[in-house]
Amino acid sequence: MKILTASGERPDYSKEKVAGSLRRSGAKEHVIQDILKTLEKDLYEGMSTKQIYKLAYKLLKSQDGLTASRYKLKKAIFELGPTGFPFERFIGAVLEHSGYKVEIGKVVQGACVPHEIDVIAVKDEKKLFIECKFHGEQGRNCNVKIPLYIHARFQDIRNHRSQKGENVQVYNEGWVVTNTRFTKDALQYSHCVGLQLLSWDYPKYQGLKDRIDHLGLYPITVSSLLSGREKQFLLSRDVVLCMELLDNQFLLDQLEISPGRKKKILKEMEELCNSGMAYHEK
Repeated sequence: MKILTASGERPDYSKEKVAGSLRRSGAKEHVIQDILKTLEKDLYEGMSTKQIYKLAYKLLKSQDGLTASRYKLKKAIFELGPTGFPFERFIGAVLEHSGYKVEIGKVVQGACVPHEIDVIAVKDEKKLFIECKFHGEQGRNCNVKIPLYIHARFQDIRNHRSQKGENVQVYNEGWVVTNTRFTKDALQYSHCVGLQLLSWDYPKYQGLKDRIDHLGLYPITVSSLLSGREKQFLLSRDVVLCMELLDNQFLLDQLEISPGRKKKILKEMEELCNSGMAYHEK
């Protein structure tokens, strides 16, 4: 049976891939098998991967809400839009909890022109200059034009620092981070010029998803209890992470959420924050 991917391709349906994605979210094996059996009854020729995912999420949510939240992580990252700024904040938070000192949206002087850098992260002798490329929908991968452009900006910054006598080999490192994927040409060019890349599943075992799961740094958009309007309200108040909502519980009062529902939401936030390392160590 052929299905339709976000990029327009039509591969055969693979229950192994569906099972793998459920397994990576921490779903138990008997739950996975139940979902696969139900899915097979509802599949039809040309069904989109988005529809398959939506149905799998619904089935998983009915059995295990916490695992369902982890399962929708990729979609939750897309929901950080549309401006892309929450994604920059999110990437900054991931690095901050990895021991970096972070600045968002700082203007840095280059040899030719100044550049506004999405995220600057400093740790020990290393300074990362990071450009975030956020896409609001699947299927829009970063092609070679993106690292070409970012590398030119990075080189201008390095040239300025070299003129000042700084050790640019140790001190500066250019990164491109995206919530989707990089094309083959983008990967090849970046590897050639020494530009670092971070995407949903790249580098292998160190991609965005792996880092989020490892640290338990889930965005509030993974919540299965908050409405879309409530999520946007919190994002507009610079609350991007589940743990940040735990530190700013008064915002739920501003949303006039009832005490009973507030308790459930905060419990969900706590479980998500605590589940990252526990799941990673399984």
